Amino acid sequence: MAKYKLEYIWLDGYEPVANLRGKTQIKEFDSFPTLEELPLWGFDGSSTKQAEGHSSDCVLKPVAVFPDATKTNGVLVMCEVLLPDGTPHPTNARATIVDDPDTWFGFEQEYFLYQDGRPLGFPREGYPEPQGKYYTGVGYSAVGDIAREIVDTHLDLCLEAGINHEGINAEVAKGQWEFQVFGKGSKTAADQVWMARYLLLRLCEKYGVDVNFHCKPLGKDLDWNGSGMHSNFSTKYMREVGGKEYFEALMAAFDKYKNEHIAVYGPDNHLRLTGLHETQSIDKFNYGVANRGASIRVPHSFVNNGYKGYLEDRRPNSAGDPYKIASRILQTIATVPTP
Repeated sequence: MAKYKLEYIWLDGYEPVANLRGKTQIKEFDSFPTLEELPLWGFDGSSTKQAEGHSSDCVLKPVAVFPDATKTNGVLVMCEVLLPDGTPHPTNARATIVDDPDTWFGFEQEYFLYQDGRPLGFPREGYPEPQGKYYTGVGYSAVGDIAREIVDTHLDLCLEAGINHEGINAEVAKGQWEFQVFGKGSKTAADQVWMARYLLLRLCEKYGVDVNFHCKPLGKDLDWNGSGMHSNFSTKYMREVGGKEYFEALMAAFDKYKNEHIAVYGPDNHLRLTGLHETQSIDKFNYGVANRGASIRVPHSFVNNGYKGYLEDRRPNSAGDPYKIASRILQTIATVPTP
């Protein structure tokens, strides 16, 4: 038997953006524990905006497990929050979302690294050189001295945890970066995005750096890019059958439900979706081949393959909840009958 450090992780009740929370307990197992072996646990919901002080008990239900390479016998445990009677807590978005393992999602998570109240690499006064050389840049003047170490270490931690982390790059603005996560099914994909966020936040503690997931941290009046979480998606039908007629019906449905999508695509999105900086205006919907200013970008490969493959919804923002984003995409897809 060995003692394992079980770090239980969940989403709190803060709005409009939930915070990640975590605490650790020690349990003995013969080997790395399976999900079925992990016990329920509890926490004080009155300290996380999930309960009143006179009845503060909330329950943590393990739903996904990952190895933690930073610790000997470390285990990262993604949890849903339940009420004491075992029903999903009102803040538990995961428990009620639409899911389908044959629907694949690729989330492109953008974020800013912040230090001393400003993006990493910004001067104490004023601004750095205009955007241009930072995207996929290299060298101290482009990315600074510790950002590369952070994002490379984060990549390793995610891969060692079994997260399907697919890549990283420096983004358009100074101090802005992106990582990509791919998963099959709403819950699996979103679990991995939340866990990747958690690992990044925890890693940055040792550097005295914060992670800013706000979609427009530098303000709408400044000529600096915001942060999105472009969401690539494909169903089994889209991959294997597709067709122009089905595609056009699908886009009509996304247009019809555009307001429902915006409602769950992240707070303050009006600051980012202005029609500038490779975005479509928040109150409009359009699509286009290789058009980064569209609501949905259609890859050349999709059209060239007979309208089969994946599509990219560019409207979700960096602070959006991937559970809700994936679920809303699936809800809209479900309204379109397959021929």
